[in-house]
Amino acid sequence: MTRFHADEYVNFLKTVAPERLLEMQPLLARFNAGEDCPVFDGLWDFCQLSAGGSLAGAEVLNSGDADIAINWAGGLHHAKRAEASGFCYINDCVLAILELLKIHARVLYIDIDIHHGDGVEEAFYTTDRVMTVSFHKFGDYFPGTGDIGDVGYGRGKNYSVNFPLNEGITDEAYREIFVPVMSKVMEKFRPGAVVMQCGADSLSGDRLGCFNLSIDGHADCVQFMLSFGVPVLLIGGGGYTIRNVARCWAFETARALGTEINPDIPYNDYYEFYGPDFRLHITPSNIEDHNSREHLENMRNRILKHLSELPAAPSVPLHDAPISRPQKEDVDSDNDDPNVRKPMRLMDALRVRSNEFEDSDIEDGDAKPIPGARRKSSTQSAVVLPPMPRSRPTPPQKHISSMPPNRTTSGPQSNTAVLNTNHNRTTPNSSPRLPKVSTVKMEVDKVKADPDVVKLAPGLPKTGPRPPDDVPEPMSIDSSGVGKERKDSVDIDKKDKPSGL
Repeated sequence: MTRFHADEYVNFLKTVAPERLLEMQPLLARFNAGEDCPVFDGLWDFCQLSAGGSLAGAEVLNSGDADIAINWAGGLHHAKRAEASGFCYINDCVLAILELLKIHARVLYIDIDIHHGDGVEEAFYTTDRVMTVSFHKFGDYFPGTGDIGDVGYGRGKNYSVNFPLNEGITDEAYREIFVPVMSKVMEKFRPGAVVMQCGADSLSGDRLGCFNLSIDGHADCVQFMLSFGVPVLLIGGGGYTIRNVARCWAFETARALGTEINPDIPYNDYYEFYGPDFRLHITPSNIEDHNSREHLENMRNRILKHLSELPAAPSVPLHDAPISRPQKEDVDSDNDDPNVRKPMRLMDALRVRSNEFEDSDIEDGDAKPIPGARRKSSTQSAVVLPPMPRSRPTPPQKHISSMPPNRTTSGPQSNTAVLNTNHNRTTPNSSPRLPKVSTVKMEVDKVKADPDVVKLAPGLPKTGPRPPDDVPEPMSIDSSGVGKERKDSVDIDKKDKPSGL
């Protein structure tokens, strides 16, 4: 949540409770909690469920497990970074978009709630990676924002689209503005994913709304966006005639699944709420439509002109994108059907690059894919691109060093060979640090029987030929970690007892 919201605001939502209203009065005023955003028991749990559902839906779209994700408990589009607003506490819309931006270069946000999606527009007002499009009631109506002239700022200019409407708009008029505007948006912006806020307070008969849309007209907007074949996250929003909200979102879920449902509501525990007709669809009222054809055409043409001025779809710098970690049951391939193709996210997770084992004992060409192996990086965020080929780093060379001369030991004097396979570099303003090494003590002074056999330390195999006469001189490690020859090194071929190392 703190990827968008302020830390102190999130902490306030965690701790506030109805019994603490008096002692937290200054914070209530600071964070706009009280009138439109009352404090109630279970507020923090509600925020977690609402935001968590949208984040989970965005993650499913990022992983490629689904093309459509739904969270009807989301769509709280009024919440600001450090302020509650319009019954909204945590802006799950913004959090879901930020999650989608980890993978997709551009994300489109569409709002068909009767209220302007001011919190989402404000969050992305200066960026060209997110386009916000809102169809809403404008004028003396909450929140009072969303004029057609609000088009964005800086790099985000013309990436905020607002279509202000008057009360009483019908299905036919709504369709005539929605289809051409969204067709142009998809043509110019080319989003990688879509977040669609489907507030049901734009339906006819809503207690706080004043539009005259039927459930069919509302669902046609959803169906039109699904027709582009782009991953879509459907989230809820406003709606204050509860029985119509349930009708609308049930019907739009069926549209998303491509199935037909019975227009007669089946018997259930809440059956009496849908009387007197007990039907799925509602009949629009006969209220007057205050949206003249000239007004709608003027607004539509102005918006299309703004969209035509957009440059080609903006690009972003190239980065590695996070890979969703496959579940344990996903990588268990014992019972996999060989005729079923695995999703690309799983295939990428099981693929091993040539430098995956760069610090191990595996030599070039020996690395093989291991079931369940995953890429190391899972936190970078940006656009999914094929990995750039990387050359395999040169393995560290082994250096042999002798200990400093004239060093006394508590036991018998001996020559010690130091094997270094780990280059540790010193940091600025620090003394040189020798790496961790393994030692092999070669006790030359205890050779008794065969002069061609060297007796090794306990625990090592007592075999091996006598070292040849042309053994290179031992090397030492300087402060940079690079070995160099020492002229004062002791010849390990000498049979007489050395004077010390």
